[in-house]
Amino acid sequence: MPQDNALVASQDTLMAAIDLGSNSFHIVIAKLDQGELLPIDVLSEKVQLAAGLDDNNILSDEAQQRGLECLQRFAERIKGLPSGSVSAVATNALREAVNSQDFIVKAESVLGRPIEVIAGIEEARLIHLGVEHTLAAESGSRLIIDIGGGSTEFIIGERFEPLELESLEMGCVSFSKRYFKDGIISEKNFQLAVFGALRELLAIKRRYKRQGWQYCVGSSGTVKAIQQACIESGFSESAITAKALKNLRERILEFSHSDEICIPGIKDQRKAVIAAGVAILSAAFESLGIKEMHYSAGALREGLLYDMTGRLHHEDVRERSINALMNRYHVDQEHALRVEQTALIALTQVRNDWKLQDTEYQNMLSWAARSYETGLTIAHSQYHKHSAYLVLNSDLPGFSQQEQLQLATLIRNHRRKFNDAEFSLLPKREISATRKLCVLLRIAIVLHRSRSKERLPAFTITVSENTVSLSFPDNWLSYHPLTRADLEQEAAYLATAGTLLNIS
Repeated sequence: MPQDNALVASQDTLMAAIDLGSNSFHIVIAKLDQGELLPIDVLSEKVQLAAGLDDNNILSDEAQQRGLECLQRFAERIKGLPSGSVSAVATNALREAVNSQDFIVKAESVLGRPIEVIAGIEEARLIHLGVEHTLAAESGSRLIIDIGGGSTEFIIGERFEPLELESLEMGCVSFSKRYFKDGIISEKNFQLAVFGALRELLAIKRRYKRQGWQYCVGSSGTVKAIQQACIESGFSESAITAKALKNLRERILEFSHSDEICIPGIKDQRKAVIAAGVAILSAAFESLGIKEMHYSAGALREGLLYDMTGRLHHEDVRERSINALMNRYHVDQEHALRVEQTALIALTQVRNDWKLQDTEYQNMLSWAARSYETGLTIAHSQYHKHSAYLVLNSDLPGFSQQEQLQLATLIRNHRRKFNDAEFSLLPKREISATRKLCVLLRIAIVLHRSRSKERLPAFTITVSENTVSLSFPDNWLSYHPLTRADLEQEAAYLATAGTLLNIS
């Protein structure tokens, strides 16, 4: 493992990905060199957040404390790295926990970085990206299965293009709690776990078999442990085969309790969840007709790193998601571009005074300007609500759940009154900035309400904390009385939200 001084020596080229999984927390620190990522430090801790969820999906204080203590150690590893070079995401356990936001606030304070909760489909996309970057290029498509603590992701992809993405609510920790309670292992419990996984797989079985694949790959710790156990027990030579998996299942059933498991390749910290992991993988082999699976060292955290490098090189998958959304709902792209340009001109003038220098704010404003009219496909009446619903509930590759909520909040509040209750649902660190972005979006939309292709005159916008002053060339407003009336109406809306709009 590299010494800390080696990390400090190249701080400007280091990137870190942190995965707050349902079973384990992981951190990978890599060096970006000549466009390639070279891992230089990897840490993993069994936190088992999912084990701390009760029947009401409340995350226990004990599980939270385990997570916070782990993140304290991770925080030391990323100390001094620029904010844009660290990405931290949370998966199923924090998707499910009703008090996840309480934990995330504490976790962000400990880690010193924002933590994004990602949807299952986004988790699958990142896993696919991580796997493909760590395997040799082959012609044909791959089926990738990643068994996590609370969910299992299934992907069919060809090179870097995902063809199918799915996340099912079954994981080695959640299934251990449900079917192997208190660590008890029996033929009946095992079969019930397999049946439970087969029920989940019904949702994708037909679609995935119809799509087909040439190779099957597994990622993350559970698959790694199963492959090692199969090889070291002599059940297979280099991969997980259907026969080897059946032999491993029979070997596990020789034990009556998880603590008693003594199988080569299965470490002590994996014993509590290995029976559930084997049951899930057995169901996947049976349902999808898998004959053989190889292990890939790439997974979610590697996908995060490569996703970050893509953003650095302006290959942001979120751009594609927004463009696809616009096409799907027939957005007037010329009009959206005019609104976007005006909003960004305004942002350029106020970004320093309003502390909106982060490029993510520019991105969010651009995406809101391009997608605020998606709801017109449903109905003109209350279309801002329809647009917000579509953005919030669509699968948008590249976006975290918080980012989709932030974008939907901007869109929902782009006209008529501000809804303070909706802004309050955002992470506290983003509320003030999002409200300011919304003011800029609203002004840009008002200025293009006529949908005219005529260029707007050069305007000046200055701000203090709660005051916006908007100035146009002499007499321009006199020749555009409808725009003046619209701006005066907008000033009344903003006043009720605590922002003074001066127009001259």
